[in-house]
Amino acid sequence: MGLGVWALVLWPSLLTASTMLGCRDDGSFSRSTSISQEKLLERVIHHAELIYRVSEESCTLFEEMFIPFPMHLQTNQAAYTCITKTLPIPSSRSEIQQISDKWLLHSVLMLVQSWIEPLINLQTTLDRYDNAPEMLINKTKWVSEKLISLEQGVMVLIKKMLEEGMLTTDYNDEDVFQHGAQPEMMDSVMRDYNLLSCFTKDAHKMEAFLKLLKYRQTDKYNCA
Repeated sequence: MGLGVWALVLWPSLLTASTMLGCRDDGSFSRSTSISQEKLLERVIHHAELIYRVSEESCTLFEEMFIPFPMHLQTNQAAYTCITKTLPIPSSRSEIQQISDKWLLHSVLMLVQSWIEPLINLQTTLDRYDNAPEMLINKTKWVSEKLISLEQGVMVLIKKMLEEGMLTTDYNDEDVFQHGAQPEMMDSVMRDYNLLSCFTKDAHKMEAFLKLLKYRQTDKYNCA
């Protein structure tokens, strides 16, 4: 199932998801939807905060373990493009302020879903590293698992907040995942580092968008 076709496909899955963010241990959908919208948003935000923090720690650990100091300056070169660059995600302050609450949520959902598969693939890649510390492997695995939970939480939040219909997009995930031939080892390491670095930046965006949504919901009239 393509990650880009997210709006039309997601709504049926809202009825069958078994492990919802903020639910009790039994993962009951009815229990998830019974909590208030405000409390659910708070739990989703807390989840996003943890994901960002752990991803930042993972990125720092990866850099310390595998990136030679002389190459630190190369990690931001244009040759390593973030996989979500083609997504219709607002970036400037003015764009973010102008978009609706609906688009804030869908922007978070697009980012979350676009990263699920790459992070799963990263787990496989890290397992092939000779000296990958267990802490790094565990942290990236935790982030990968919690990202799926965040996806489910955002989906429930959308169901609660957006009763007026679905939102579709022409976004094509084939433009995002571009895996070519096997590169040289150092290039492979730099690519993995860039992927982790880009995810950390996007995780920060997810957190910021959700906090902005909470601010709007709390003070709709005084938030410019």
